[in-house]
Parts: sequence; C-alpha cells; structure tokens
Amino acid sequence: MNWRASWLLACWLPLAGQAVEVDPVPSVMWAFYHKQMLGDAPFVFDERVKLLAPPFAEDARQVPLEIDARAFKGEVVRILAWAELNPLPKIVDFEPVADVLPWLSIRIRVEQATPLRAAVLTRDGLWHVGSTLIDAAGGGCTAPSVVRTQPGWEERIGEVLGGRYPRGEFSRVRLQVAHPMDNGMVSGIPEFFLNQAELRDRNDRVLARLELFPAVSENPNLAFDIEGAGQTRLLLRDNSGNQFDAAIP
Repeated sequence: MNWRASWLLACWLPLAGQAVEVDPVPSVMWAFYHKQMLGDAPFVFDERVKLLAPPFAEDARQVPLEIDARAFKGEVVRILAWAELNPLPKIVDFEPVADVLPWLSIRIRVEQATPLRAAVLTRDGLWHVGSTLIDAAGGGCTAPSVVRTQPGWEERIGEVLGGRYPRGEFSRVRLQVAHPMDNGMVSGIPEFFLNQAELRDRNDRVLARLELFPAVSENPNLAFDIEGAGQTRLLLRDNSGNQFDAAIP
C-alpha cells in the first residue's frame, strides 16, 4: 500500500467510527424491535432522550418510568416506549400536540429484567432512541390484580385524582385513574384496560394524545408538563368502550 492509500484509509476510519451506532444496552432483540416498532426507519441512539427508571424493580407491578425528550422541545412528533423482554412489550404511544412538553411520567409492569426503550420521532423524520436497563425479580405482568380484591372497585372505575403544580414556566399535572388495567394474562380475566387518552384545554383544543397498552400498571399514574395556565381536561376510553372525562383546575 502506498503512502497516499495509507493516508486516505487513516482519514476514513475515524469518520466511519463516528457513523457506527452502538447500542448502549446491548440487546439481541434490538433489530427485531427496530423493525416491529419503528418500521426499519432511520434512527440514532441518543443520550439526549433520557429514560429514567430504578435500577431494580422493588414492585414489578408498579415501576416508575420517566421519559424526558425536552432537549428536542418544539421538534417532537411522537414518542414510543416499550420493554423489550415483556410478554406484552408496548407501553405508550405519546403525541405532544400543543403546549405540552415532550416529557411523560408513567408507571408500568415488568415481567423480568429487561432493556427499556423510548423512541422520539422529530420533524426531520429521524428517531432518537433512549435506553436503560432495569433488573427485576419478575412476575409483574402475570401477578393477580390488587384492584380486584378491593370492595366496590367496579363503582370507582374511571375516577381521576390529580392536581396541577406550578414549576415556573410550566405546570406539572399529576393524575391517577382508577382502573384494573387487566392485560389478559391472568387466568379467567380478559383484557380490560384504558387504551386512549387526550388532554384538552378549556377551549377543547387538543394538547396531547396517548395510546396506552396493557404494560401500564393498574390504577395508572400519569404526569405531564404543560405550558400556560387554565383548566385542563383528561378524556379517557377503555377497550370496552367506557368513556371518562375529568377536569383538572
């Protein structure tokens, strides 16, 4: 090899190294989920998408998860989240439409130790993928419902508890919705879960849309960051057609 060829190779290798995408939580399932969830669309693993969860799930039925894509404020079209080794991996499909920051807090079930992913689609058509690992003793997806052991639980379905907490330039809205979120994996109990939600302002303008999946914990806990003041409404629907409407001052 002559000196010119050697120099060109030396210059090319660093550039090629920058283009290589290295999974921060190496997983044999990534190629499958890239196709299944993202349709093989262009993506980058991106540390600016922060996916926060405890290192160990003390209660695998109620695992707090925070998705923070505020680094892409104004550019986010859609956020998908999933747990790769869950039997029902999908968690949420979140669209911040107007005045809602690309941040979401939610509680989920995990069946075993698993990589967690949040994929953020920006307006340029590129998916930015945040990742983390969580360890767990297991069984969160197949454990019997606690809600169903409580007397009169049927009468409380759809009740929403929550409030708005000012945080300077925005408010954090925290909510809990009474619902068993049955995932169909407990013998004799079919799927029965909240699958659609919308945030609207007092003028009925849509602020955000969510599609929820059975990996979400029973009595779902949700939190959003909303710019501006004024009443917020939460509209919910479950897979049995029940609809619920709650106002948050």
